[in-house]
Amino acid sequence: MDATFQADVIIVGTGLAGLTAAMEITNAGKKVLLLDQETEENIGGQAFWSFGGLFLINSPQQRRMGIKDSYELALQDWKGTAGFDREEDYWSRQWAQAYLKFAAYEKYNYVSKLGIKLMFMVGWAERGDGLATGHGNSVPRFHVKAGKYIAAL
Repeated sequence: MDATFQADVIIVGTGLAGLTAAMEITNAGKKVLLLDQETEENIGGQAFWSFGGLFLINSPQQRRMGIKDSYELALQDWKGTAGFDREEDYWSRQWAQAYLKFAAYEKYNYVSKLGIKLMFMVGWAERGDGLATGHGNSVPRFHVKAGKYIAAL
């Protein structure tokens, strides 16, 4: 990198969130510096290990498979794992609710507009007991990208 490079934004972490933020910021014409403790081969964070799987709620793929899902059910699942039973859980609860709303109402269209196609089948990640009262998901919500994976930016 050029020693005179001046970043408008510095992002710590090259997981999917960091990479998505970098993409949005560079699309807005700004310069981004990405920092991570891992090597270049591990860009993508935990998504590297999960095949880039996406958590979606009430997706077309789920509906085609007869999976009945909703924001309310996902929130119940999330609470079953996280608890959110302490006063200091306030911001964690707010973040979870905002993320679940995004996953239920906007995320599928956002991913589709990027040209990302998803496999027809939905799988399990953090599978629960199917009752939505304990740890994990009560329905499959793990969506994997269809087609060839991009290994480098």
